[in-house]
Amino acid sequence: MNDSDGRWNHAYELASGQTQLHELSQTRLWVTLLDKEWQVRSEPLTSKGDQVRWAQSVSHVLPGGDVQLQRFIRPDEGNTVVYLPVLAKRPTVIRPFQPLTIPAAGECTIYVGTLVWMRLNVGNVGNTLVEMPLAVPSLTWVGRSTMEGDLCYSAPSFARLVLDAVPKRPWRAITPVRICNRRPEPLLLERFSLPTPLLSLHQNTKNQLWTPKVTVICETDMNSARIKIDQDLIPEAGPCQLITNAHEKPERAGFIRAFDRMFG
Repeated sequence: MNDSDGRWNHAYELASGQTQLHELSQTRLWVTLLDKEWQVRSEPLTSKGDQVRWAQSVSHVLPGGDVQLQRFIRPDEGNTVVYLPVLAKRPTVIRPFQPLTIPAAGECTIYVGTLVWMRLNVGNVGNTLVEMPLAVPSLTWVGRSTMEGDLCYSAPSFARLVLDAVPKRPWRAITPVRICNRRPEPLLLERFSLPTPLLSLHQNTKNQLWTPKVTVICETDMNSARIKIDQDLIPEAGPCQLITNAHEKPERAGFIRAFDRMFG
């Protein structure tokens, strides 16, 4: 058995009959290669502690039959599997544990760590087997009424104001969010909607995941905001390479629809 830390965007080679086990975030994952098929098994981790390491190992050991199994016909003779991080396809409502007040005509930058999903690509051409969350996602409704709004994912956050205070995890993407309060009164930030479908993912030389900076400009009421997504990463991210594209193109019309309820 060979134990080491797991890596994004790395081609792991398996021999027929071998199983690769991963433990990261809140998930335990087994990927098995057979002569004619790939098998994927997963279950939630029972540990309640904050995981730091992404552990992986290769063996010929399978879990018990009570673990959920997905079977996929082998698309070609390729024996490699690549794990890619992707952001959620729905906006993610960020809820700071402690609300933050931004004074009139003031601004601040907060750093949000967003849990990524895992995409499994296999074979010579990288066929995608599955795209799975690394923790059970919570859903919430954001809108003016039960008829008008969006179904979003929900994530608690410390909304750090200092980058060095953000916990670095292989399965979390760091997004700088600059919030500009152009109103004549203070803005109480209790929750806001992060446009995760519009964000690309990048990896730096420390194997940390980053997204471009999001700028939110609130000029009138709290239910309306203008959004800008930078093309480049902030200098603090260091040298980075693009690892996965955004799910959607950041067209202006999409911004207006998506962020009428930025803070609502």
